[in-house]
Amino acid sequence: MPFDTHCHLDAKEFDHDRDQTIASACSAGVTRIVVPAVETQNFDTVRLLANRMPTGAYALGIHPLFVERSRIEDIDVLRQHLEQYRHDPKLVAVGEIGLDLFEPHLKQAPLLDKQIDFFKAQLVLAKTFELPVILHVRRAQDLVLKYLRQVGVSGGIAHAFNGSFQQAQQFINLGFALGMGGALTYTRALQIRRLATTIDLKHLVLETDSPDIPPEWVELDSKTGKRRNSPDQVIKIAQVLAKLRQCDVLDVISTTNQTAINVLPRLKNLN
Repeated sequence: MPFDTHCHLDAKEFDHDRDQTIASACSAGVTRIVVPAVETQNFDTVRLLANRMPTGAYALGIHPLFVERSRIEDIDVLRQHLEQYRHDPKLVAVGEIGLDLFEPHLKQAPLLDKQIDFFKAQLVLAKTFELPVILHVRRAQDLVLKYLRQVGVSGGIAHAFNGSFQQAQQFINLGFALGMGGALTYTRALQIRRLATTIDLKHLVLETDSPDIPPEWVELDSKTGKRRNSPDQVIKIAQVLAKLRQCDVLDVISTTNQTAINVLPRLKNLN
């Protein structure tokens, strides 16, 4: 059954029912859930959460949207954690890291420069510790590619990918799989759907980005007034991808699972 290669299960949106959410995902047949960190304050949280889940894995990194409130010393904190837990089989990547050029203030100096400094430093750590990376590439594909080539890392996942076909091929050539999640369930998501059907399936992985990017069918929660994604939705996302590609959903699941293992090798031996 499918992997969820990107799920922020530590988010506050799950504080009231996290155990139930985990149980629902397991009951639905989700066999791997990767929980990426976003800042140093949740490094221990994601590690402990992943280690109490039979399906759990985690990544450590500083998300570009959290760089603004981070200090350069946090890179040393990341280094220390990667060193301390380098032999933890559930530590599968450095992430979520990358660049974000969607928010207008993040595109301007000095925040863009700070984003780049943090990204490059984290790529160096990934290379040092021989770990793949989980990338955030919102409207920053070409710039992310530039620094991937400069530093050289052992591949990983370009999360929530929404670039061009040519950019997709460049990420693939660098050893990256492309993350496909709730966005592809919307008929208006034409670019993502084109990528989902034209890129070879062996270069795609499934993800939810829970609690964010809910699929089209997720309704408003009557208590919170928000639409919350959850890892059990990865099953239906796989079904949508199979329908778009006009193939069997079991083929989608088995191929994307193997791709996830190829780019995040430690997923293979998790219990």
